[in-house]
Amino acid sequence: MTPPAPRRRRAAFAAAAIALALLVPAATLLAVDVYLHRKYARSAGYNVWGYRGPIAGAKAPNEYRVVMLGGSTAYGYGVNADEAIPAVLERDLTRRSPRPVRVINLAYNNEGVYSFVYTLRDYAYLDYDLVILYEGYNDLTIPAVPNLSVFRHESPVFRLTGYLPIFPIVFKEKAAAMLHGGDAGALYRDSDKTVFRPGLAARVAAGALQATAEAGSAAERGLGHVATEPARAIRDSGRTGCSEEWRHYCEPMRMAIEQALDRGKQVIVVTQPYVWLEGKSHERHVDQQTELAGMMTRLYASNRRVQYVNFGQVVDTRDTALSFDGMHLTPDGNRRVAAAFVAPVLRMVNR
Repeated sequence: MTPPAPRRRRAAFAAAAIALALLVPAATLLAVDVYLHRKYARSAGYNVWGYRGPIAGAKAPNEYRVVMLGGSTAYGYGVNADEAIPAVLERDLTRRSPRPVRVINLAYNNEGVYSFVYTLRDYAYLDYDLVILYEGYNDLTIPAVPNLSVFRHESPVFRLTGYLPIFPIVFKEKAAAMLHGGDAGALYRDSDKTVFRPGLAARVAAGALQATAEAGSAAERGLGHVATEPARAIRDSGRTGCSEEWRHYCEPMRMAIEQALDRGKQVIVVTQPYVWLEGKSHERHVDQQTELAGMMTRLYASNRRVQYVNFGQVVDTRDTALSFDGMHLTPDGNRRVAAAFVAPVLRMVNR
């Protein structure tokens, strides 16, 4: 028997109410997230597709497109987006390249070489020509253990759609700043040292921000069952020739190079300026990069689509005019590194 019209209307109303209860908060959250993307795009954020800088559209005629992968030093921690190495390099190349050049910043804070194969796969649609692999610092952990961080893949929304929400990290950084006297960077440091005692109002506000961020993250995690991934691990192929101490670094680098070559891309692998940061040994960094240089010679010395360059001495990271903490560079430091990139990149452009 067909239910009476009032009952059907009540059922329809209930269904509509449930849909609105789900969709309106989601739409509101999306609007807030898009706003935050725009607000923080220049200072410390990333665009809606999860990379720093303007969104790259379709390639222009004869355009040569470069992507740079790495950690916080490539991302530009502590400087504006247009002061990071990729943005400065693009401006330098525009003045000297015979072709239009675009350099896209695919780096992110704390990521090591393990993340590279994910990032290259995620952004294959950008149709890049050259891959720059610029990372060693985040794989200097003592004792040597793999850095398996893949920041973007922590978001099921990104894994499903390519859109990377920003509001959880913005709210968490705001909360960290309130609790640490304006130091949002405290969110990324492992330290129990008390340097600031926030008042009650700041603690309450920070708690509200943290709770909101966690609620958003929890909502994302609810999508995890439809965007599952295999467990992360490094499986040594035995091909790198690196010592046991550094196989966890060399093998993911080799895999990223091979993935790029298999897709017809060119590759530049870079030794970063040697580090002088508390907790990251200068000698250990030199040892790591010596192993990398050996692998590059053994496997790629005769491959014209691959270059290895050593920028270890390009910037003295003990110079506070060039590096504000012994690792992350100031705008002047980034300009020096970008200038050093010009010749290697132009060699690839002209091949």
